[in-house]
Amino acid sequence: MKIFIDGLFRLLLALGLVLSAHIALAETKSLCVFDLLGANGPIYAQMKDYKIAALDWGVDFQLKPYISEKNAAADFKSGRCDAVSFTGIQSRQFNLFSGSLDAMGALPSYDHLKVVITTMSSEQAAPLMINEPYEVVGIIPIGAAFLFVNDRSLVSDYADKAGDLANIRVAVMDSDPAQIELVGLIGTTSVSTSIADMYKKFNAGSVDVTYGPAVVYEAMELYKGMRNNGGVVDFPVAQLTLQIMTHKARFPENFGQKSRLYALSQFDKAVMQAKNHEQRIAAQWWVSISKRDQDRYHDMYRKTRISLRNKGIYDGKMLTLMRMVRCKKNQQHSECTSTEE
Repeated sequence: MKIFIDGLFRLLLALGLVLSAHIALAETKSLCVFDLLGANGPIYAQMKDYKIAALDWGVDFQLKPYISEKNAAADFKSGRCDAVSFTGIQSRQFNLFSGSLDAMGALPSYDHLKVVITTMSSEQAAPLMINEPYEVVGIIPIGAAFLFVNDRSLVSDYADKAGDLANIRVAVMDSDPAQIELVGLIGTTSVSTSIADMYKKFNAGSVDVTYGPAVVYEAMELYKGMRNNGGVVDFPVAQLTLQIMTHKARFPENFGQKSRLYALSQFDKAVMQAKNHEQRIAAQWWVSISKRDQDRYHDMYRKTRISLRNKGIYDGKMLTLMRMVRCKKNQQHSECTSTEE
């Protein structure tokens, strides 16, 4: 037994020395992490794992939590952060190609998303990940975004009544023109808010509809806003992603490609976590919609994407890539005979 303990001690000591050597050789860089729950949140936990992996690529990250995504983006832009992790929506201002990945209704499933992220993580796509002085060095799924409503009749009773939507109040992120465009197209009333406040407004009854991945249901206690008659519309609005971005010149050569491949290796784990949060929402809360209304949603999302591409808010190359993936999985879809998107 003593021999075993001595051997285990020497092994742990050796591992500790190796880790210490990695840290000693690594460059110290700051990574500003957006997470609504700060240092106690799931995204911050993911970045702790990323920090360990980055030691092998010559970087020792010092993590700094942010509960305001705008502040994280501003500090990154000003150079206070060497790197940042935030949503794809926020990343759009730094890289339009990767920032268009979260486009409304563009990717119906996690399988679609995996094909696109795998393509983006290849060496051939590396030039598209760079928009000097920035580089996207990792994309990880956060989860499909769903609509949360405080009254499920907003889905059933109003679905086929054009013009009856003006009194429905929808929380719209003031940093995302896509949401503003879509709400205008539908004809509902928008309430401008930040990602930090939109869920508070929903719970307080200030808005009737909000949206987000399933993880926010418990984390932000959205069951309070749903009350007795609310629900979660079982139709993905978008595939939300966490995007890690750097000031490229501050990092070792080839850091970006190594980081992107690591992030890709975390895809299945991240999706499993997202699905787990979806399954933790009781079946009674999920609201199904008809095939007719699904087609209507698809049409609205498509018109929104095309409009935003024409306005320079979405990247045309990304929209084309996602349409190719959709059509590869469903060649019978009407959009597959068109080259408009």
